[in-house]
Amino acid sequence: MAKIQIITIAANVLFVFYISRLIIKGRLREEYAIVWVICTAVLMLFSFWRNGLEVMARITGVYEAPNLVFTGFIFAILIYLLHLSVVASKLHNDNKKLAQEISLLKERFEKHLNNNKKPL
Repeated sequence: MAKIQIITIAANVLFVFYISRLIIKGRLREEYAIVWVICTAVLMLFSFWRNGLEVMARITGVYEAPNLVFTGFIFAILIYLLHLSVVASKLHNDNKKLAQEISLLKERFEKHLNNNKKPL
């Protein structure tokens, strides 16, 4: 096994432990951790399978194997950004709804206080 393979495998194992630690501490949600674990698993696969990138490039018809890596990462990043945009939009809508509900509750509370005031 080449040095770079050993370094890559060690880095992948440490990264998985770091992701696990973030999940346990509550700093990373499981739904987002899945993406990182999948990326780490793919890197681990190619760490063990040295000719895997060339084989995958031939199967997909890509002329140069490194182009397959860049293309794959570009698509993965675009999909992940789309997912984050959907999550951000949902959070924005939830925030707006909560602000409206708080305003309605505040108005009801103030009306209730005004109706129950007794003259001195």
